[in-house]
Amino acid sequence: MVSKWLNIGLILCALQALSAHKAFADEKPTVRVDAAVLRPLYAAEVPAQQTGLLQKIVVAEGEFVERGQLLAAMDDRQAKLAVARAEFELSQAEAKARNDISIRYADKALEVAKAELRRSSESIEQFPKSISQSQLDVERLTIEKLTLEREQAEHELELERYGVQLKQAELDAARLLLAQHQLTAPFDGTVVLVRGRVGEWVEVGDRVLRLVAVNRLRAEGFLAAEHADATLVGKTVRFSAGGDDQAALTTGVIRFASPEMEPVSGQVRVWAELSNEANLLRPGQQGTLVIEP
Repeated sequence: MVSKWLNIGLILCALQALSAHKAFADEKPTVRVDAAVLRPLYAAEVPAQQTGLLQKIVVAEGEFVERGQLLAAMDDRQAKLAVARAEFELSQAEAKARNDISIRYADKALEVAKAELRRSSESIEQFPKSISQSQLDVERLTIEKLTLEREQAEHELELERYGVQLKQAELDAARLLLAQHQLTAPFDGTVVLVRGRVGEWVEVGDRVLRLVAVNRLRAEGFLAAEHADATLVGKTVRFSAGGDDQAALTTGVIRFASPEMEPVSGQVRVWAELSNEANLLRPGQQGTLVIEP
């Protein structure tokens, strides 16, 4: 009897061991990216878009700015004059395009010429030799001439309307040139470096300010090639600045896994986009990325 219960106990122990082994085998190993480096997701050297005198800088290092906010401005007096001139020329072109006096005059002249020909034709019907044939030919030629003059007036008015479009394009170009004398933020971020100085002469492309967005960061590191399969992009990650025992500071998503493998290490470069709305992390900081299964 004791032997029977002993056998049952051994069987139960074996089943429990088999179940634990299966669970351990099914559990996926934790995939980590050690020494992941944080970088700004968006960073830009804001350049001068026109050549001229740097007139003012309205932001300071460390200041948070919103997209489209004015950062600095150049001397734009000449550009403003160009806009004013273009606006005047556009108004002038629009006035010419509205002027249809030549068409209305041609209509009246043509109406009179047709009336004269009609009276001459009626006179010939009543008195066959009252109007010569040459006079009739002259009157018909006059009608043809006035018809062509009206068509020419319509053509010239159409050209004036095209001129309005041309002047509008010139005004748009002048306004764009004026807008390029102002340096605005390309995205929400923090001014981390002011290179330019008020009163300096700057050329097109000269770097005036450096802007960095820190609310979204990029964690970049290397991962063993066997873990970088096609399903990696889009997976959730946890980032911590210490070891496994430290709580994750933020979460994010894998955005890129390089198709190239380092020949020596057998690793591939990956990076994840992380949320940093609480500003707990800084670009340049290192930590560990834990990829969710």
